[in-house]
Amino acid sequence: MDWHSAIKGFQAYLKLERSLSGNSIEAYTRDIEKLYQYAEIQPEKLNPERVTLTHLRHFIEWVNELGMIPSSQARILSGIKSFYKYLLMEDLIKIDPSELLESPKIQRKLPDTLSINEINLMIDAIDVSKPEGGRNKAILEVLYGCGLRVSELTELKLSNLYLDIEFIKVVGKGSKERLVPIGGSAVKALKIWIENIRVHVPIKKGEEDLVFLNRRGARLSRVYIFMIIKSLTEVTGINKVISPHTFRHSFATHLVEGGADLRAVQEMLGHESITTTEIYTHLDREYLKGTIIQYHPRS
Repeated sequence: MDWHSAIKGFQAYLKLERSLSGNSIEAYTRDIEKLYQYAEIQPEKLNPERVTLTHLRHFIEWVNELGMIPSSQARILSGIKSFYKYLLMEDLIKIDPSELLESPKIQRKLPDTLSINEINLMIDAIDVSKPEGGRNKAILEVLYGCGLRVSELTELKLSNLYLDIEFIKVVGKGSKERLVPIGGSAVKALKIWIENIRVHVPIKKGEEDLVFLNRRGARLSRVYIFMIIKSLTEVTGINKVISPHTFRHSFATHLVEGGADLRAVQEMLGHESITTTEIYTHLDREYLKGTIIQYHPRS
């Protein structure tokens, strides 16, 4: 068994059996290709079935020497474990060398967030007198109002909007669908975009059901959404590194700070495990301190 055929089979497994998106499959492939690159520089011919636990440990030392941070190492290990589970399942190997491989210990980084005031500043900075301004306002309102991933936003469909009952259907990771509530501000911005602006856009064939389009009627890329946000960051003078995901982090943090049930936030974010959602329970340290000073009887 050579690396190319093993990787090709793994890609087919991820697509057909695990129903992963193209982006996820690409990420897994890059991780396995790093192991392949390492195998190629070894003195002995190291194909997938000849890799041992010792080889994998040396591989981790190798990527560490390349300067890869622990969180990236952990992600690569996750990909390698999935790869060898696939090979074992297909009976292409008899022993899984990654079974006893330990991931590097990593500190969970608290996500950057925007304050409510900063979010309002960015939305208010949009020039809604321009057609793209109405669209961009709807984009930010939906990103923050529903906590969407940027890929979920760019793939959002008109047929999945239930604005009369203030819900939208989102297709998330692994093509899993979830219903997410949408608030009044986002509903209003969406209706202005859809009913007053989008109707005048010449829509490209095959894109008719997509909510957000560029001026040529084609779908928006994730990079384009990032550029919209980067431009607004510069206009408002907010001194933070902000991406579309920052709005998702802010959505979750503000809900948890406001007392929302963690299970409800998990459902809205589309997290498989609540441990992923628990990162948002960090809250702001000053917020916690202020709460104690204000409410504790002996403060």
